[in-house]
Amino acid sequence: MIARLLYRNKVQGVLKYVLGKPESNILGFHNTYSDTDTNLKIFEQVLVFLGFRHASEKRYVHATLNLPPDEHLDDDTFLALSKAYMEYMGYGEQPYIVVRHHDTEHEHVHIVSSTIREDCTQINLSFDYRRSMAAQKYLEKEFGLSPSPNKKTVRELPKLETPQFSPQDGNGVRYYMQDILNNTLQKYKVRSFDELAILLEKYHIQLKVVERSGRVGVAYGIATKEGYRSRFIGGYTVHPQFSGPKLQQLFERNQQSALLPMVKKRLEKQVRTTYKLFRTLRPEHLPEILSSHQKLDCGLSYNDQGQVEDFTIHDKSGYVLRSDEIGRDLGIQENPDLFQTEHTQMYMDSRQLELAFQRCIREAYQKTYRELRYKPLFSEHILKTPLDVLVREMMKSERFLFLKKYLHTDNRTLWKVIASHYYPFSEQLYTSAINKEKEQLQKKADLIQRARDQLFIYAPDQREVLGALVQSLGVRYNEGTLTYANSKLHQVPVELGNNLLQTSANPTTPPGFADENEKLLEGLLHDKPAKEIKPGPTALFLPMVFPKLYNAIAPTFRERFDTLALQAYHRYAERMQAPFEKSPKDYIAFFNARGFYFEQQGGKLWVGSIYSKHSVTVSLSTKMQDYLQSSPELSSAMARQSIILNNLIAKGQDNLKSFWMGHLMERGLYKQAAYSYVLEGVLPNLPSELVEHHMANGFKEALVAVATERDRRAQANTLRAGWNALETLMGPTSSQEEEAYNGFKDELTDYSKYKGNWLGM
Repeated sequence: MIARLLYRNKVQGVLKYVLGKPESNILGFHNTYSDTDTNLKIFEQVLVFLGFRHASEKRYVHATLNLPPDEHLDDDTFLALSKAYMEYMGYGEQPYIVVRHHDTEHEHVHIVSSTIREDCTQINLSFDYRRSMAAQKYLEKEFGLSPSPNKKTVRELPKLETPQFSPQDGNGVRYYMQDILNNTLQKYKVRSFDELAILLEKYHIQLKVVERSGRVGVAYGIATKEGYRSRFIGGYTVHPQFSGPKLQQLFERNQQSALLPMVKKRLEKQVRTTYKLFRTLRPEHLPEILSSHQKLDCGLSYNDQGQVEDFTIHDKSGYVLRSDEIGRDLGIQENPDLFQTEHTQMYMDSRQLELAFQRCIREAYQKTYRELRYKPLFSEHILKTPLDVLVREMMKSERFLFLKKYLHTDNRTLWKVIASHYYPFSEQLYTSAINKEKEQLQKKADLIQRARDQLFIYAPDQREVLGALVQSLGVRYNEGTLTYANSKLHQVPVELGNNLLQTSANPTTPPGFADENEKLLEGLLHDKPAKEIKPGPTALFLPMVFPKLYNAIAPTFRERFDTLALQAYHRYAERMQAPFEKSPKDYIAFFNARGFYFEQQGGKLWVGSIYSKHSVTVSLSTKMQDYLQSSPELSSAMARQSIILNNLIAKGQDNLKSFWMGHLMERGLYKQAAYSYVLEGVLPNLPSELVEHHMANGFKEALVAVATERDRRAQANTLRAGWNALETLMGPTSSQEEEAYNGFKDELTDYSKYKGNWLGM
């Protein structure tokens, strides 16, 4: 299902269009004197009366609910779906009409209502798109409909190749034009009437521009499938925003935008970089090459003889630029030497090809390094990784396959080319990694000394705290020397005392936590704001990973840390739960289920966490404040908070371990979360809607897999115990018997390698 929302400042035309279709039927009304037989004239007057009570341009809402072409709902079910959708969107107490149309390949209904309440206030329209998406996803499950795509470009309803209207259907033509123009002007930053005319051609809309007395007028016409050409409709009649003067203002803003010169400069660099790769280039290959190499959407223009004469780039920024607008000498006509033959061939010895191969090699090193379970230093990884391993990894890369395709050479020659770039560049990469590692180790040493003197001055046992600090940064200390925990390649002299306590339980800190910890400690020591530190959501879990360290931090620094971590996770959680929120009540309840609470202070809403050592709260954004406080259910949602939070406490889930499990599920790390649940009985602090989503998305399968591993391990232990009992009675085993036993202890049944590593990122 796809739900779409449009707002109007007048309702008569909308009702005339919705009710004027020959193939339409009224499914029902809501909040009128009759749900089935309300007088249409009276209903229109009610909406007009409500709208006149407010000066907003968005006084009326026109919603459509659209099913895929292969799905069907009967009238009663479609009405129930429509009422449920409007309830979730906040129109439960508003009058509205539901009308079903049958003029397209997909079934759909139109819903018309007013955003103005009887008390003259307007329904809060903040986050309406987000709520609409959440409501439609929820209703898809409730009514057994297929899920809608997540990408906006995919969510757009498919347009018929040629629109079908009757000559008498004036409103249908006008609303079709509105829809196409609105989508086009949102997608593209149009800069002229000529450009707009080209973009509208594929939708069979024609543009006519007339200048009179210095004022520009515009009109739109359309051709139907039967060959009928509609009369031209004035731009203001189609919609006031699509009149000539309004469009001229829009074009001028797009032309004068500070973004345009930056876009041109970026595109010029990308096109020139691509040109430098090729000795010759067939014009027809240019769109595919720019798409593969630079991720650019390129279109070609042809002359009367069918030959390519120029190209246009539809940039992701929304600008549509011809070659001469990007750079005067970038056009196909201006580069006859490059575009002179029927073949496309790269330079074998160009500097640009060398840079492209170097990038492939660097990415292969990084990819193979990320896949290592026990990571050495990156410089050590460079030394140990042979060329054939890198080439196998490079063969999976789109960038490398692009180069291979247009080099037109055999594998032996290609291997020689790669080797010629590999040996000097790997040395260069190794030297760079060595220097960076030395610099980072020195930075960690300085951080440890400053933290000892400022953050932990009140710690009762500084030896233990400093030991935890050293390990939390991914380093080790021994007799006045600091090294990385996973390597002794680099050493930095630093004096921390001779009796530093370092535990060996978890000698290696996961890199993600070490980096986040270092970032936060640096920020605390230098009193940096959140915008400069940019803490991630994992900051909130640092006290769980390094309890001794964060329990020993001086109170003022710990309070500031709690505030920074709360801000970071709150922003993250807002994004993660947004697709599931159907109302302000959901927003509050979902945060409560995570272990967060809301307070009203000084007329504002503040959010706090049950996990913080200090009772810190942070303010919500102004837009979110208005959105939540506009809800009539705010008081009841706030009152219910204690029930949800007390339930977490009663179940023993008021701890970061349960919260971490929910975070793992949201990150898609289902296997790690499944281990916590199956082997330790940890429950996630997540709303039930999100748990159901993750269960359907792969978490259920992960639970089954981990439970199976546990059972196999238990079976192996049982077999081993039985074998040991027999061994006591029968004497030593033979080598063949020992080999038979080892077959039971494979990688799946041996859980010991996971023990203590449930925090791994």
